[in-house]
Amino acid sequence: MFRRVALLLALLALPALAGCSALGSERHSGRTLVVTSFYPLQYVAQRITGNHADVVNLTHPGQEPHDLELDIRQTADLVDADVVVYERGFQAAVDDAVDQSDPAHVVDVADSAHLSGDDPHFWLDPTRLSAAAGAVEQQLAAADPKHARDYARNLEGLQRELADLDAAYQHGLARCRTRTIVVSHDAFGYLGRRYDLDVVAINGLSPDAEPSPAHLRQLHDLVQRDGITTVFSEELASPELADSLAGDLGIRTAVLDPVEGLSDATADQDYLSLMRRNLSHLREANDCS
Repeated sequence: MFRRVALLLALLALPALAGCSALGSERHSGRTLVVTSFYPLQYVAQRITGNHADVVNLTHPGQEPHDLELDIRQTADLVDADVVVYERGFQAAVDDAVDQSDPAHVVDVADSAHLSGDDPHFWLDPTRLSAAAGAVEQQLAAADPKHARDYARNLEGLQRELADLDAAYQHGLARCRTRTIVVSHDAFGYLGRRYDLDVVAINGLSPDAEPSPAHLRQLHDLVQRDGITTVFSEELASPELADSLAGDLGIRTAVLDPVEGLSDATADQDYLSLMRRNLSHLREANDCS
């Protein structure tokens, strides 16, 4: 209820702020405005649009996307957007804002990515991100038909690279000593299903969740029984629990990035390079040949 009231107040405030050059469409070039809700969707939109659109990401670098709340400027962007790309059920504030602003062209990637249960992290399976990219391209072409051929050509190039990434994972993880990975939060289910990995999380779907003592005991037993050598932490969440578990067991930690967003440490990376870095870390941890 509070979030909806805050959103309504923000929408009501927009006319009074229309003269402020820092808000809404006046911040943009007059080209097609594409608003995305978090990094992987921004990456897809930028790859498809090339130089034909302004792409805005509602989740700032270094920000945990699960915790996103929208300010007036971000709400203005949603109101002015030609195309909105988001994932319903992942960021409640964005869901509410999309419902209130009713953009002309909307892509809910949950429809094309074929989600499983409550896990929103579909982009860690490159084949699902490729399917979502196809849905994004369709709406971009509808909103900006003048550049539809370029969008189709750029989509084709992106999907080739995603297919190559999928092939690299299939080959790189085909022969491993162990197929179990211990991760800091339950973001890697789609990756595990695609590449036949048994993913065990310290936390739940939210990186802020706290594991129970019983669950921690089970993790201790699993690590010792399966000879696991690495506990994975991530860029945008605290590594404290992963470090503690690894320290107790005398094993190492490494980063397995859920690629929810970029941080200061990964500002010069992109989706493809981060996924390839993840593959390298998985191969080392699981002793793959």
